[in-house]
Amino acid sequence: METIRMLSTLGLMGAMRSLSSAFEAAHAIHVDADFAPTLALLKRLRDGEAADLVILTREGLDEMISEGRVVAETAADLARSFVGIAVRAGQAHPDIATEAALRTTLLAARSVAYSRLGASGVYFAQLIVRMGIAAEINGKATIVEQGFTAERLVSGEADLAVQQISELKQVDGIEVVGPIPHELQTPAVFSAGRIASAKHAEAADRLLRYLSSPEVVPALRQSGLEP
Repeated sequence: METIRMLSTLGLMGAMRSLSSAFEAAHAIHVDADFAPTLALLKRLRDGEAADLVILTREGLDEMISEGRVVAETAADLARSFVGIAVRAGQAHPDIATEAALRTTLLAARSVAYSRLGASGVYFAQLIVRMGIAAEINGKATIVEQGFTAERLVSGEADLAVQQISELKQVDGIEVVGPIPHELQTPAVFSAGRIASAKHAEAADRLLRYLSSPEVVPALRQSGLEP
């Protein structure tokens, strides 16, 4: 069975697990997937790591295209993702419906977990600066280098976890409260493209066509993404 190597941002990990299995069954092509934050993947690609296909934020993919590492004609937007907030399962769901309510909730939390390398963490760091509460939140924040912030809820290190909703939903024992108010965020767009040096270009193109087809929409929605 032919194997293609895919590097993907963590935001699509939930959806890709089921979609890879379906693709493998239909095409007899195995997908060897590795998941990490976009910034970590950009560094690995620049360091020369080999792959056939990559899924990044749209901004990250555009950087790879401009550097000649991804074939521009193959680029496809797959899904949009909103940043949300989660609590440990069974905890009361705080009010995050408005900017004022969100500010109150963040300030009241013992600790807020957010990621340093992920798109959601970069966004959240800018958001608390814009809201004028960066010093207070960062003074008690639980910074996650990479991985799932909601794991810090289960361990008891944090009261609130901030990340893409699709990433929050990867962790058992937590509940997603909801998205940060939409007027405060620009959804991340996750996009895929074929690596210019791909050894399995034809198989990678088949996977790309599948991932940008209407049949994958239910799996995307189930994992917390919007097509």
